[in-house]
Amino acid sequence: MSGVGEILKAVGDFGRLQKCLVLLSVIPCLSVAFHQFCQLFMVPSVPYHCDTSWIRAVGPNLTEEEQLNLTLPRGADGQFEQCSMYSPVDWDLDSILAYGLNDTQKCSNGWVYPSAQPPSLLTEFDLVCDKKDLNDIAQAIYMAGLLLGSMVFGPLSDRIGRRPVILISVLLQGLFGLGIAFVPHFYVYMAFRCVVGASVSGITMTVLALATEWIGVSSRPKAVLTSHCCFAIGQMILAGLSYGIRNWRLLEIAGSVPIFTFFFFIRVLPESARWLVTKGRIEEAKKLLQKAAATNKRSLPPELLEQLKPEKEVKSGSLLDLFRKRHLQKVTLIMSCAWFVNSFVYYGLSLNVTNFGLDIYLTQLAFGAVEIPARIGCIFTLQRFGRRKTQTVLLVLSGLVCLVITGIPEDQPLATTVLATIGKFAASASFSTSYVYAAELFPTVVRQTGVGLCSMAARVAGILAPLVRLLGQYHRAIPMAIFGSAPVLGGLLCVLLPETRGTELADDTGDSHPPAEEKKSQHHLLFTYCITSVSYQTQSIIYIIHVETQLQHHMERKAKYVCDRGAVTS
Repeated sequence: MSGVGEILKAVGDFGRLQKCLVLLSVIPCLSVAFHQFCQLFMVPSVPYHCDTSWIRAVGPNLTEEEQLNLTLPRGADGQFEQCSMYSPVDWDLDSILAYGLNDTQKCSNGWVYPSAQPPSLLTEFDLVCDKKDLNDIAQAIYMAGLLLGSMVFGPLSDRIGRRPVILISVLLQGLFGLGIAFVPHFYVYMAFRCVVGASVSGITMTVLALATEWIGVSSRPKAVLTSHCCFAIGQMILAGLSYGIRNWRLLEIAGSVPIFTFFFFIRVLPESARWLVTKGRIEEAKKLLQKAAATNKRSLPPELLEQLKPEKEVKSGSLLDLFRKRHLQKVTLIMSCAWFVNSFVYYGLSLNVTNFGLDIYLTQLAFGAVEIPARIGCIFTLQRFGRRKTQTVLLVLSGLVCLVITGIPEDQPLATTVLATIGKFAASASFSTSYVYAAELFPTVVRQTGVGLCSMAARVAGILAPLVRLLGQYHRAIPMAIFGSAPVLGGLLCVLLPETRGTELADDTGDSHPPAEEKKSQHHLLFTYCITSVSYQTQSIIYIIHVETQLQHHMERKAKYVCDRGAVTS
């Protein structure tokens, strides 16, 4: 044993140093919420039509209404067509008035928007007609950036350390976030958004992992809950910020600048002592632990520091291990499906906030506020009803709500928004359940691999969700029908999974499950697992560390109990 756990207890579970780390984690959590959903407010729905100013050359005195009547065809609803115009001709005005125009074509000279409309992505880059799909494609590219970031910065933080990766990610996010506000072309915008997504993933994973590696087991629940509730608060702040700043470039600047405050805390941002020990840098770890103890106004006995030794890296199971046993095959496939459909419906509702008919700012505010009780309330439902029932009911409920929305007329936006909020509540709570359930189903030797695979499935769903919205051009109900059907099927599949409430965590890939015991300890694990599930891209590292620490403590208590009982018997 390296003794790093005992030394950290002497340093202090939740002293001044740990509180500073929790406060630092607030900034990236707010930043994640902004970058995740800010584009929704940068592409407002505004009226537009083709630019037909060519006719002004022959009719300079025409009113705007006369110009539109002469140059734009009308649709079946009597409104002017937005994506077509009458082909320009070389006639004089009298000939045009006498014979009219019949041949139509696509807009060739751009579009005209309301003059009072503040600059937006839609008006500056003409995201209309043939290019309107670029909006959802850009959101999918951002989600792909999140996936790319987790694949790059996760291994990089294990190689070069937590602190350098945090600083690199903060610098990238700040520079490219500000750069977005000055891009001259939409394709450049999409490329910058991909980089921002990757940096967001790197910051959230590494900052929260660093905080968790410094904070003691007993204080992790409240620390992680404090930082992760900021994700929901960040969504509410975004609603107010976007309401007050309608210019999309200024909004991007306002949301990107705060991340630079990180650089004011470079001196107080420590490296992970646990990471230093695993890399054999014992002397650096000792100095860092002594400095941490001084910050927390604690003293470290020299003999305790001398116990610090390099840890042997424990080799985890491979991906193939998940498919060698039949029961693990079932667990892997069903849980991957559950995570996929959970992320699918969560982002399907979150990214559809502009299409529910009610004010988008109020809807975003409600969507953010509802996540806080959803996360916390999940703790009690899991304790009372178990994992399998809770996971099944929440997934099915979120799906059924989406299916009901497809049947609500467009002229009832309040009913649609209320149902969507209920669906967001169920999807958020289901995410919390997924983390608990997955970590208890996968044995210790393959837990990190299993949860990582499930997280990968969720990220793929996040990429696909904006693309599914493109099907709405054929019928408005198609996307929501898909978002609703998937979680219903995924929820029903969860019925085939075993219940894990009150059971010990499995260590190997054997088929047997140990009997339930020490429920008090299990409930403490449950509480900790639930609150670490706000943002799935940050949770795998935190979750694994906590599970392994709790399991080690549990085994030590159990061994001590057996030894004491043997001594009494003798």
